[in-house]
Amino acid sequence: MMKRVLSGIQPSGRLHIGNYLGAIRQHIASQDDPHVDRFFFLANYHSLTTINDADTLRELTLDVARTYLALGLDPKRSLLFLQSDVPEVCELTWILSTLTPMGLLQRCVSYKDKVARGIQSNHGLFAYPVLQAADILIYDSHYVPVGADQKQHLEVCRDVAIKFNLTYGDTLVVPDAVIRDEVAVIPGIDGQKMSKSYNNTIDMFGSDKELKAQVMSIVTDSKGLDEPKDPDTCNVFALYKFFATADEQAEMAERYRAGGYGYGHAKLELLAKLKAYFGPFREKYLQLASHPDDVIDVLKTCGLKARTTASETMARVRSAVGIF
Repeated sequence: MMKRVLSGIQPSGRLHIGNYLGAIRQHIASQDDPHVDRFFFLANYHSLTTINDADTLRELTLDVARTYLALGLDPKRSLLFLQSDVPEVCELTWILSTLTPMGLLQRCVSYKDKVARGIQSNHGLFAYPVLQAADILIYDSHYVPVGADQKQHLEVCRDVAIKFNLTYGDTLVVPDAVIRDEVAVIPGIDGQKMSKSYNNTIDMFGSDKELKAQVMSIVTDSKGLDEPKDPDTCNVFALYKFFATADEQAEMAERYRAGGYGYGHAKLELLAKLKAYFGPFREKYLQLASHPDDVIDVLKTCGLKARTTASETMARVRSAVGIF
């Protein structure tokens, strides 16, 4: 029996190398398993909790789509589609809302964290986990890869699905979380965890000039050229390790400790690695950027397939709750 794996990607900003190392790389690699049915949706409804400009949302949504396609997502092996192309998800959200206890949502730490960071409090932000549950349940998802910070929302989804089944009979597939293998923290140019929220990211597909400016801006300590340096505490070396072989890592570490090797040298080596690694992907990205209709065609075609599955789920749900 095929197992369905579902992942959602919120188009709230340009994707960066932290996104690639933390999740996208694993998403692409998962396509090699012929026993898994993969659904990847762009969560543009979710983005409305923080983005209120139509042009911005449309551009970011297309940018995330072409990024995934450029990096190797194959629409013949995985569905890549828009959340908004499956309107049944909103209907299921309402039905699930009638069963979701307020206390369950009030205990969600994500809402509190976002409000504490200055994001405007609204009903959408508060009810986010219910829409997220509908996203998962409407496709009969068996597994949902999540980071540790999203595990609570998956637990909410499971709780709601179980309550629905206890109330109306066995109707919804109760999904399991797959906690993603945590890669080492990926530092941004300021040393904090790389995140668009901190404005400290390194783009995968920026121009050569933009990429160089970002890499050369990586924060280091103030040790001079001739002084020995500790590679294990250096943000440049931490990023270099993700793209270098074991021998290349050992060689750079030795140069750090020997002295006579500056952070500028290390940054240029990192820059060369990033350009070599993402160069072929960047060519594909630019090609897709010049043909936006091709990207939209992929999203619409995949969306129709996803909607077929969602419609089957909703037929069971409507019958279970008594809606004609």
